[in-house]
Amino acid sequence: MKLARPLFAAALLVSALPACAPLVIGAIAAGTAVVATDRRTTGAQIDDQAIELRLSNELGTAFKANPGDFHISINSFERKVLLTGEVPTEQAKAQAGEIAARSQNVRTVVNELAVAKPSTLGQRTNDTTLGTKVRAQFVNTKEIPFNSISIVTERGIVYLMGFVTAKEGEVAAYVASRVAGVQQVVKVFDFGTPEEVQQRRLGASQPPAPATTAAPAASAPPASNPAPDASSAAVASPVATPGTAK
Repeated sequence: MKLARPLFAAALLVSALPACAPLVIGAIAAGTAVVATDRRTTGAQIDDQAIELRLSNELGTAFKANPGDFHISINSFERKVLLTGEVPTEQAKAQAGEIAARSQNVRTVVNELAVAKPSTLGQRTNDTTLGTKVRAQFVNTKEIPFNSISIVTERGIVYLMGFVTAKEGEVAAYVASRVAGVQQVVKVFDFGTPEEVQQRRLGASQPPAPATTAAPAASAPPASNPAPDASSAAVASPVATPGTAK
């Protein structure tokens, strides 16, 4: 889901507070518009939107006893769910991941929740600004399919989602790591061959769901770029937990 699209707050059963309030659980930091330049089919985009809204309600119900202790953001790309934000305990983090893995139609879960107090409105505003800066750099880099990469930012950490080639993923992670203020870049990509990517560009029938193996470790930038220096943020690849959907 694209950062550049209009944002819609996901209303939860546990709270009727406005989206700017720190007590909202599961505010979805992603738009709900279908974008023609997305490499997903229209059906896949709609599926992801449904997963985000359904899981938002499920987590809201699970944690309704203490909503002020939670801030959970949900992003789905081709049924791979990324959980970010803050929860009060390791147990709550594990529970959120288990709920997501059991949720209808979820293929795999990347649980990046932090055990910490909910971020402040100021911190979230900074994250939004930082994500916008990363997007701007993507637009200015011809090797990056910027309309096909989702950017999620939490506490200065930039998460990148999408269906890309290995080279596109490396370039995107490198460019994001060079943006001032980025603390770390985490690749949550699904990878395809150049032929598979071209198939999607041409609007061919949707290929099988990408493999759920962990993304290749990112360290060195593309050969055409200078070596990273102290101003570059670290780049990492998370471990994904399979969901119940096939």
